Amino acid sequence: MLLKNKILVILFLVLFCILGMYSIVLAGDQTQDQPSSSGTVKLDNPLGETKTPQVLIGKVINAVLGIVGSLALAMFIYGGFTWMLAGGNSEAVTKGKNILIWATLGLVVIFTSYALVHFVIFDALVGSK
Repeated sequence: MLLKNKILVILFLVLFCILGMYSIVLAGDQTQDQPSSSGTVKLDNPLGETKTPQVLIGKVINAVLGIVGSLALAMFIYGGFTWMLAGGNSEAVTKGKNILIWATLGLVVIFTSYALVHFVIFDALVGSK
């Protein structure tokens, strides 16, 4: 049973790594930096149009919350597989249910924190200027 769980975890990690690399490759910029008339290369701001520290902090927090949300999805999948593969074992069914319950509570916390960050950072701090 322990070997089967380790194999499932490794399989999910490999799958997420492959999908993660695919999205990173697709996110690459296709433009080249062109030298100006003076011969120097003008680089674009890697932060985009971010002008204030509040917006930068808000973007970082939103990115972290997105990653945590992906982990919650992974926990939903893991809990569902644990429950489905229980084979009538009541301990495994209980374990799968508990994983799903805690993943749901984690998702509620993630959505609440996202709403608070969006309200405090973007509406209250940035919108008041």
